[in-house]
Amino acid sequence: MTDLFEKSIHTLELPRVLEKLAEQAVTEEGKERAMALRPLTDADDVQRLQAETTAAVNMTALRGSPALSGVKPVAASLQRADMGGALNTRELLDIAAVLRAARSARDYAAGENNGKTCIDHLFASLTANRFLEDKITGSILGENEIADSASPELASIRRHIRATSAKVRDILQKLISSSQAKYLQEPIITMRSDRYVVPVRSECKNDVPGLVHDVSSSGGTFFIEPMGVVKANNELRELQADEEKEIDRILAELSADCAAHKEDIAQDYDLLIMLDVIFARAKLSYRMRASEPKIVSRGICLRQARHPLLDPNKAVANDLYLGGDFDTLVITGPNTGGKTVTLKTIGLLTLMAQCGLHIPVADDSTVMIFDRVLSDIGDEQSIAQSLSTFSSHMVNIVGILKEADDKTLILFDELGAGTDPIEGAALAAAIIEQSRELGALVAATTHYAELKVYAMTTAGVENASCEFDVNSLAPTYRLLIGIPGKSNAFAISERLGLPKEVIDKASARIDAENVRFEDVITRLEQQRQQMEQEKDQARKLRREMEDSARTAREYRDKLEKERAKAVEKAQAEARAILDEARNTADSVFKELNEMRRRQRKEEDWQKVNEERAGLRQRLNQAEDALGARPEEPAPPPTRPAQAGDTVELVKMGGTKAQVLAVNKDGSLQLQAGILKITAKQDEVRVTEEDGSKKQAQRIIHRAERQLRTVGASSEVDLRGMMTDEAVAALDSFLDNAMLAKLETVTIIHGKGTGAVRKAVREHLKRSRYVKSFRPGRYGEGEDGVTVAELR
Repeated sequence: MTDLFEKSIHTLELPRVLEKLAEQAVTEEGKERAMALRPLTDADDVQRLQAETTAAVNMTALRGSPALSGVKPVAASLQRADMGGALNTRELLDIAAVLRAARSARDYAAGENNGKTCIDHLFASLTANRFLEDKITGSILGENEIADSASPELASIRRHIRATSAKVRDILQKLISSSQAKYLQEPIITMRSDRYVVPVRSECKNDVPGLVHDVSSSGGTFFIEPMGVVKANNELRELQADEEKEIDRILAELSADCAAHKEDIAQDYDLLIMLDVIFARAKLSYRMRASEPKIVSRGICLRQARHPLLDPNKAVANDLYLGGDFDTLVITGPNTGGKTVTLKTIGLLTLMAQCGLHIPVADDSTVMIFDRVLSDIGDEQSIAQSLSTFSSHMVNIVGILKEADDKTLILFDELGAGTDPIEGAALAAAIIEQSRELGALVAATTHYAELKVYAMTTAGVENASCEFDVNSLAPTYRLLIGIPGKSNAFAISERLGLPKEVIDKASARIDAENVRFEDVITRLEQQRQQMEQEKDQARKLRREMEDSARTAREYRDKLEKERAKAVEKAQAEARAILDEARNTADSVFKELNEMRRRQRKEEDWQKVNEERAGLRQRLNQAEDALGARPEEPAPPPTRPAQAGDTVELVKMGGTKAQVLAVNKDGSLQLQAGILKITAKQDEVRVTEEDGSKKQAQRIIHRAERQLRTVGASSEVDLRGMMTDEAVAALDSFLDNAMLAKLETVTIIHGKGTGAVRKAVREHLKRSRYVKSFRPGRYGEGEDGVTVAELR
């Protein structure tokens, strides 16, 4: 990367964007890597980084970011452990934190709602050594605390330490409670040089035999270890020394375990840092409301682009494009109009995209990958080199023209400024021509009217201007491509109070050609504003029409749903009445079956089943007759209901019923299907039914009466029959059972030799009526019967 390119990176303020990126990283090395990002110049590499950022954005939207906090550098610790050194508790806990983060990241990637992404291989490459992680965290409770469970030996030593300490304190407690307590400065037990002692008054030091370990600063107190606890204290010191040795051994063992997995741990750390940077890019994308640009071979098209360092709620979005119909964009307009910001936006968004960052643009934006983005922006006056502003700019431009080629984006701010306007304009046009001949894409800002004319008359060069509101004397920061800008100097001066005669004198000094040119620009601007207003009105009318159409569709859908619901409710009520009739009929069948089985086993069931099937058919006809009920409610009754009338139940959606009687209190006794109910006069409406529905009701009533007088058998007794005779009887029985719509039947064949049983079951296997069959259970006849389920 050349010095000019690096200088342009700082001029366009990419480091400020990288600072925002670093704020999103959670690890220290992740922050450092974010700050060190530089634009890549290979299209495939840029595309890979953009895809990684997009994958992280999608994963973050579904599950949030992976937990990567607490990951610290471990390379030096692993190196020392590999050389045989023992790591301290802090270093081991840092390694455990890396292993924990790696395990958490693997679990994060393996969670639900995660489709395949281009960063899956990073998660899959994590080792996540749970055994070593648990061994470290189970042995080290804190930076200065080793757990008793770190080893059985350590647990044993600490039990002995506690017991010995208690023994020493018991001995000293007895001394404090004895007659020797009068020699003590205070009746307390304290420690000096890691040994238990008691504070003795200086004048009584010879009355308490023992070892003196310390003397107070005043000399009034001697800290004496009584002879009775010397041995116990010695034992305690030995145990403490054993504890330190065991801790050193545990740390050495853990360090050796880490050294054995050095490569895996180091790889986990590197992968976690990479993921940290990738997800930092995703979080920055959310904060900037950014999106992934498409990579193209030539040109820039940034739709609704915003400068990433401006407040997204206040920044004006502009469409910026370069390299398609034209390779050079000349931006004109007054100062403070946003020309330099526009120039920086083009350059900065290009650099961000080449760093793998999403950029604050709308979808379908495209960028080209440049080898260099070179800029000459800002006041480059150099006192140290005795260079004027013009000279400093020219030094930069010379360097730019030396490096430029067809893979270069060049940004010129106030090209040709700082010298004679006529010479400066000519020089600016020549520099632009030279840059174009080198194949570079160029964006330049200027005040020179000559460059406006140059852009209008030269193929491949396009004018653009930053809009300015003369009435408010404030820029709108909107970029208008295709329209040259006006300086508006006279209008601004007049608004600020400059006398009109001064403005008139200034106007008289402008040659007629320039006046006509400015008048053309003024008329173009007026026409543009009028077209913008008409476009806004058309857009508003279109939105209103779309809203009206949507409201109409919603209302129509609502009506359709309500109509369908009403029809469905009516049909459900009709089905409910018929289902109740069927259920009652089935109950009657079961009762009759039981009575027939006990009383008359030899009855001709063929006739019974035919009658029963006929009744079923009439029930189905009645169901069809009731299937279609009117959608519109019947008119209100003109008279009270009387016995024999047909009425509709209002609360049951218009269900029909017959009035059986009128009670003394005015209530009605009704028959609705097989149901008998009581209703008030105001809960029904008298109605006249058509002939077909009356006929259906009569069929139902007659069927209900007949159903209680007929029955069908659900079992057949084949005992004592020959095989052929039994199969023929079984076939006839199954025909009758199907006509009667029985679900389950029982075939009694007895046990005997098993020939009839075998023939029956072979026939059931082949029968198209039989869904499945099984031997009888305990209480059903066991293997002497077969229970069949019919289709």
